[in-house]
Amino acid sequence: MAEDVCITGGSGYFGTELTAAVLARGDRVRIFDLNPPGEHAADVEFVAGDVRDREAVERACDGVDVVLHNVAQVPLARDRHLFWSVNMLGTAHVLLAARAAGVRKVVHTSSSAIFGIPAHNPVTETTLAHPIEAYGRAKLQAEQLCHDAASDGLDVSIIRPRTILGHGRLGIMAILFEFVAAGAPVYVLGRGDNRYQFVHAADLADACLRAADHPGASVYNIGATEFGTMRDTLEALVHHAATGSRVRSLPKAPARAGMELLGRTRLAPFAPYHWLLYGESLWFDTSKAQTELGWQPKHSNAAMVTESYEWFLAHRDDLAAAKGQSHHQSPVKVGALSVLKRLP
Repeated sequence: MAEDVCITGGSGYFGTELTAAVLARGDRVRIFDLNPPGEHAADVEFVAGDVRDREAVERACDGVDVVLHNVAQVPLARDRHLFWSVNMLGTAHVLLAARAAGVRKVVHTSSSAIFGIPAHNPVTETTLAHPIEAYGRAKLQAEQLCHDAASDGLDVSIIRPRTILGHGRLGIMAILFEFVAAGAPVYVLGRGDNRYQFVHAADLADACLRAADHPGASVYNIGATEFGTMRDTLEALVHHAATGSRVRSLPKAPARAGMELLGRTRLAPFAPYHWLLYGESLWFDTSKAQTELGWQPKHSNAAMVTESYEWFLAHRDDLAAAKGQSHHQSPVKVGALSVLKRLP
């Protein structure tokens, strides 16, 4: 039987993918977002509003069966106030509105940033959270609100994705793609032997929908099962691109210090999440989602990054004119990093 599903942040990068998945299975979609939806506009109901506005959130949740909560200020925003007001207060508004509306299920999209730099890998659902920057701390507090709501009887499940890729995913990835397309070197920190896991947006959407159908509050870590080191992933990309781009190593400590300096002075689009975690290993054990939800990812790290790169090439000329899109849908400016493109 078809259900009414509210997708918060439904006009953003992942929200658009999630909307397509919900529509494909025959459910009705209501998008709640500051920006109107793009490609699915004719097929959905749109409620414009800010997640920090409790009354607007209540309007969005009224009369729906399921809420898929994806509104978030991502690390690129670099705004501590927005991290807290959007990621935490906004989540509180969604949970309160869902309870008042008698929603059957809430699925909250969290982040692997809550784990910071884990002491051990793989990370499981019971690994101690230890965020090391403002974005991760805000997402952890949002998770705690979900646990509190579940303790009070609301059916809330938490999905924690690794870094999301897929066609249309840009943000800071656009810098990598620009370098590769130009045949410029791309860089790892140290040997690049840190194991780094991505997740394809379509695989993540599938996990969210399976969690929505699964009764009972729970938490699931979601990521690819075919992945390797950061160097492995970048080597797969430059081999595919065949532009002459090569993977080079930078000394870890100086490179991290340089990223921090460029980020804090706004000379490059780095946030603390990037310089702290780019050279570190973080990968999920996804066996709980596979066992309880019957979920299986279909995309490897290498397949994801090459797919994202090919989409970037196909849409490169149109991207500069794009306005009003989320951080993940828009390319960021290379800034001072352009000097690295000229290195032999």
